[in-house]
Amino acid sequence: MSFMHAVQIDRYGGTEVLDYAKVGRPVPGPGEVLIRAQAVSVNPFDCAVRAGYIAGYYQYTFPLIPGLDVAGVVEAVGPGVTQFSPGSAVYARLNPARGGAYAEYVLARVEEVASMPKSLDPVHAAAVPHVGLVASALVEAADLSQGKTVLIHAAAGGVGHLAVQLARQRGATVIGTASGNNLAFLHELGVDQVIDYTKTPFESTVKGVDAVFDGVGYDTLERSYQVLKPGGILLSIAQMPSQDKAASFGVRQQFLSDGQPGGAKLATLGKLLDSGQLKVTVSQVLPLSEIQQAHKQVESRHTRGKLVLQIAK
Repeated sequence: MSFMHAVQIDRYGGTEVLDYAKVGRPVPGPGEVLIRAQAVSVNPFDCAVRAGYIAGYYQYTFPLIPGLDVAGVVEAVGPGVTQFSPGSAVYARLNPARGGAYAEYVLARVEEVASMPKSLDPVHAAAVPHVGLVASALVEAADLSQGKTVLIHAAAGGVGHLAVQLARQRGATVIGTASGNNLAFLHELGVDQVIDYTKTPFESTVKGVDAVFDGVGYDTLERSYQVLKPGGILLSIAQMPSQDKAASFGVRQQFLSDGQPGGAKLATLGKLLDSGQLKVTVSQVLPLSEIQQAHKQVESRHTRGKLVLQIAK
């Protein structure tokens, strides 16, 4: 058996359960692609998986290699795979029910894989898949278009900074919340109204928007119903919004979890990235071995754009 380095957990818990270890290298089966990873990224979803918050949604088995995003080179393909061949530069978002990206070699279903954007290096490509797919799903669910207004919470974060750009491409007016050190970044992204949530309650200045994108949850979600116009929609990726509370405000609500294979959408996002219409921001790069520090940073909720783990070769 061939071996590789990977990060795995054998139980749920804090960052101390993340173990950088030597494990067996996987072999691609029918419809699978084995990717020699050059970079993988860390998402808040990964931290929630590690902590056990997702255990009620997906039935994980231990030991588990977490992680959703990977960019690298195809090492081998399984039977029936004709879309990619060894040596192809690719990126992918893995099935959230399976994970497996925190490794030197990563198995993906062929329908999860797309060619790596030519304009991006592996570090920036790895930052795109999960947040890009979620941001796309948010914009589509809100049916944004010219004349509509959207409030995006955590607009400087991984999902947020891509959602801002995709919303503006559709002609929507964008209001974004962030802490003080990210306000200039939001202006650079083209946010029409920037709110420092540490100084100004967003509900004191925002009224009658068509949609709210919530990636924070808790009190932020609870205060968001009141800023929507009648018939508007609150979309959360952080926690389930209350159907009863939404009804009391005359608005709609939806918890958005895009776990479908995203290869085709990643190909579309790749064209936007290569044309310069979409830009991804990577604020920090760490080696895979520093996974515990990476999770601590992402859990601080102060990461601008994405944090990426580079795979040493």
